[in-house]
Amino acid sequence: MSIFSIGLSGLNAAQNALSTTSNNISNVYTPGYNREITILGESQVGNGVKVEDIQRQFNQYIAEQLNAANTKTSSLQAYETQVSQIDNLLADGDAGLSALLQNFFSSLEDLVSTPSDPAARQGVIGAAEALSAQFRSFDSYLQDMQRGIDGQISDEITQINNTADQIANLNREIALAKARTGDAPNSLLNQRDHLVAELNERVDVRLTVQESGTYNLSIGNGQPLVAGTRSFGLEAVSAAADPTRTVIGYQDSAGNLVEMKDSVFKGGALGGLLSFRSETLDKTQNQVGQLAVSLVAGFNAQHQLGIDLNGDPGADFFSIGAPRAFTNETNAGTATISAEFDDIAQLTGRDYELRVLDAATGQFQITTRPGGDTTTATLDASDQLSFGGVLATIATPGGLVDGDRFEVQPTRVVAAAMEVEVTETAQIAAGLGTGSGDNENALALQKLQDAALVGGNATLNQGYAGLVGDVGNRTNIIQLNRSAQQGLSEQLRAVQQSDSGVNLDEEAANLLRYQQYYQANAKVIETGTVIIDALLGLR
Repeated sequence: MSIFSIGLSGLNAAQNALSTTSNNISNVYTPGYNREITILGESQVGNGVKVEDIQRQFNQYIAEQLNAANTKTSSLQAYETQVSQIDNLLADGDAGLSALLQNFFSSLEDLVSTPSDPAARQGVIGAAEALSAQFRSFDSYLQDMQRGIDGQISDEITQINNTADQIANLNREIALAKARTGDAPNSLLNQRDHLVAELNERVDVRLTVQESGTYNLSIGNGQPLVAGTRSFGLEAVSAAADPTRTVIGYQDSAGNLVEMKDSVFKGGALGGLLSFRSETLDKTQNQVGQLAVSLVAGFNAQHQLGIDLNGDPGADFFSIGAPRAFTNETNAGTATISAEFDDIAQLTGRDYELRVLDAATGQFQITTRPGGDTTTATLDASDQLSFGGVLATIATPGGLVDGDRFEVQPTRVVAAAMEVEVTETAQIAAGLGTGSGDNENALALQKLQDAALVGGNATLNQGYAGLVGDVGNRTNIIQLNRSAQQGLSEQLRAVQQSDSGVNLDEEAANLLRYQQYYQANAKVIETGTVIIDALLGLR
């Protein structure tokens, strides 16, 4: 091989190396870009150099570690954003319920002192209305959060489906490129890996790399999201057990839409939203409702024992919403369910799933959620079941079928309907006798402040303090976990960048090195030309 061919191979190698370095520099801020290096090899013995590959620096193991860390970080960030809002709401001294509860019972102290005074009576009604309005406000805020979570779940699913489609398309493009040239373009590989990383920030996915290099992705218990060149979309649907709730469904192999349990999604923003909803938002709504029901039931019961200024027995002072009960849309039977409050002291602030064990005898399995504790109960002569402070009634029990399911939410949204029913000052039943100066019932009403109305073991203030403390503690735990997990993600990101990221100082040095390499090879060709000219001159 001539000196010209050898020099020319060196020029070509240097030009490729300079192009690779230039490409690295220009893509230093491109998301998902992995730096490239030019791999050189001896062409043949004494026959110059050849470019064997333009190799991207991508470590699959590090990438999977980073994705796993990021999916947890994203989940905790989504959870923290939501739970902090509830924590701020409950802990606010001005907007919280604690001060209004205190004001309400303080107004009753004034009534005890002057039971016939219209101003004292109006003070009780005013404080009661302020307290009721705050309960309604809390419930409205939490219901808005529920609707907001539903919207975010739908948005996340849309983004997940779009990303899955893009990955499936890239699988196709990469396979075609390999078929044409034998190698896949690095740019397509970078795009695919970047999309997988983005997808992990939304939902925890499991990546399987086929021998051909094709990516398959699955979620949950193995449901495919991407299989080769096909993608399988998720759907935001109304829950069969609770039509007011958005859950996630997927199409099974038979084309049926199947609901996926929230617990299946542990990572990504989607998993964080679902965990927050089931662990904190539902629980907070139930506990706020339990406080409202406990106050209303206890106060109404005592108020009914008294006599108002007109000499009439006391009526209900407050009104409150009723428990929610749903018939599962997948039931084979035609029976329906309704619910009402029973023994308020038995309320737990939890929900219940009822499943028919024996339709012929009316036997049910009752499961507490969260928790999973189960009991069995049988319909009584009135086709009713009593559990957890509620009385559930089955309409048309003859339509029950084994396996049918029902859901009861005793306190979820009851505070939304809390109102003061006493509008006239004379209607306040402050006395137990017949005289207008009697304050015995007002005194009994005031003492309810220290009564164990909540679950039979806590006062109203204790119940609210427990709610605030529970949310505050969960917020602190999530914040600490998020901080630690974010630190891990940053460490892994640094490791990934040290291996795959572009270092401008290093690339600048490479530019000088490959420029000298190019110049040296050009000098080889120049030297060959001089030699040829000299040989021609000898003639």
